[in-house]
Amino acid sequence: MQASLHLLEKLDKGPPYKLLALDGGGIRGLLSIEILAEMEQLLQQQLGKDDHFVLSDYFEYMAGTSTGAVIATCLSLGMRVAEVRSMYLESAELMFDKASVLKRLRYKYDDEPLAAKLQSVLSKRSGEATPTLGTTALKTLLMVVLRNATTDSPWPLSNNPRAQYNTPLDRPGCNLHLPLWQIVRGSCAAPTYFPPEQVKINERAFVFVDGGITPYNNPAFKLFLMATVDAYQVNWRPRNSKDMLLVSIGTGSAAQFDDGLSPRDMNLLYNCSTIPSALMHGCINEQDLLCRIFGDCLEGGILDRELNKRMDTPYLGLAGAVDPKLFTYVRYNAQLDAAGLNEMGLGHIEPRTVQQLDSVSHKAQLQEIGKWVGKSKVRAEHFADFI
Repeated sequence: MQASLHLLEKLDKGPPYKLLALDGGGIRGLLSIEILAEMEQLLQQQLGKDDHFVLSDYFEYMAGTSTGAVIATCLSLGMRVAEVRSMYLESAELMFDKASVLKRLRYKYDDEPLAAKLQSVLSKRSGEATPTLGTTALKTLLMVVLRNATTDSPWPLSNNPRAQYNTPLDRPGCNLHLPLWQIVRGSCAAPTYFPPEQVKINERAFVFVDGGITPYNNPAFKLFLMATVDAYQVNWRPRNSKDMLLVSIGTGSAAQFDDGLSPRDMNLLYNCSTIPSALMHGCINEQDLLCRIFGDCLEGGILDRELNKRMDTPYLGLAGAVDPKLFTYVRYNAQLDAAGLNEMGLGHIEPRTVQQLDSVSHKAQLQEIGKWVGKSKVRAEHFADFI
């Protein structure tokens, strides 16, 4: 197996560099897909391309966590956004297939339908029976975030042929030989929702769970580091904001204000059910904040009222330690609380129905939200310096 010439050309090209990062969020990935569809259409028009245009023709490096890993992998394989949308719409109920009563003591959904779907789609798109992370069918650099429960550490795996654990190809345990479907499935293995994924590396079995159980459910700033820090062996060198574009797409922010909360309510059951989402929400915001500090932010929602003093233009970049900025940054996302939905003119949508990772019966509402964000937020001027 050798790295594709196409991939090597992207590794060795000069600026500008274009990066795409996709959050985790279960079936809420449909929201991201509608934003991506608007972006694909806009770029196709701006570049003067026909309907054969795909986002992997534009971006050099894609990254995703959990459902974002599924979407990023499909896009890197050259799929149009419409194809990815169809896969989600047709397979959502199948992929969230209830586990048997006994199994539900450990997880809610069987993993076999999701695993089978991933194997089928990735095999068909790559033309290989079992494509690996090193498959030449991937048209971009790709980074997938997992959590290695065995070593208790985040594992951002990439197909960069020059990365430490990807070379040489005959190196025992070379990551490029790992089945691509297993990596993606492992990134989606949300605790309590799906069972973990066990992957054999160099004769040792490792247990992987959802990459959302790391600081990188929003992988945007990690992607910037993977592209620029020497140790990761990509070594892109943006000199200013016009040398790199980083597009980050969320699956909706679902933080909730509980005005009636009492200290006595915060028992063991309450903490077990709320702490994971609280940590995930905090990490998503932290990645966004870092991108706004290091990058010239053209679009993004309110992080908090101290940072966003000018509430009429919440996407303004944050001045401070980094000057000049190292990349251009846009963040497309939606607030899934009542206030956010009302602001979008979507007050008919009940917030709790679209906040859950497994709200498959509300696919149409998630698409409605994503389409609103795409139409309202994705603008040609965000890409003007990178066409």
